Amino acid sequence: MTAQEKTSLPGGAGGPAPALVTHHAPAEVRTAVLFLHGGTAHSRARSRPWHLAALRMRPFIRAAASAVPDDVFVGEVRYRLRGWNEPDADPLRDARRALRELSRLTGDVRVVLVGHSMGGRAALRAAAATEVRGVLALAPWCPDGEPVAHLRGKDVVVLHGDRDKVTDPDASVSFVHRAREAGARADAVVMAGGDHAMLRPRGAWNRAAVSAITALAASGPGSAG
Repeated sequence: MTAQEKTSLPGGAGGPAPALVTHHAPAEVRTAVLFLHGGTAHSRARSRPWHLAALRMRPFIRAAASAVPDDVFVGEVRYRLRGWNEPDADPLRDARRALRELSRLTGDVRVVLVGHSMGGRAALRAAAATEVRGVLALAPWCPDGEPVAHLRGKDVVVLHGDRDKVTDPDASVSFVHRAREAGARADAVVMAGGDHAMLRPRGAWNRAAVSAITALAASGPGSAG
């Protein structure tokens, strides 16, 4: 079943909206792929689905939903706020809420996280959850000192454009090296001519992302444990 974008669980009266948005929900779920869009370092403004950072991920979500097998759940993390807001790490909190909501919907299944920019940072951090077996980080924000020990035994793929002026491709490569030393199966691909918005070269970004997503979704055991 391919569903129009919808929330997966009702929000409580006066409480926050669900963090999980469903794009494709099969009756039997083997693997789940969750997308996390970008944002900004500091902002308490509410995040909206029509903001450019969210819209930027839609082609990747559609392409992934078309490429993965029918038993793969495809969803998106809904942020409450636009900013990371150190030390609160608000999108990481939202990612963790989405994982809990996903577990209530599907039970224990393996999860692949796909994040862009700030969402890449949140996805890499959220990979500490046992059910997260793989991460695809697109032009991620990887400040010095980002933790890597929790990625031991995980699959990590980083794609970063060499013309990115917003986040640092060299920092991504350094992060991958540290993750490997910590025991992750990590790889970095530098996209020639690639920009932060993933608009140039668009076809190459989409092909590389979908290839990584399908490989991550197919690898490893079928359920978390």
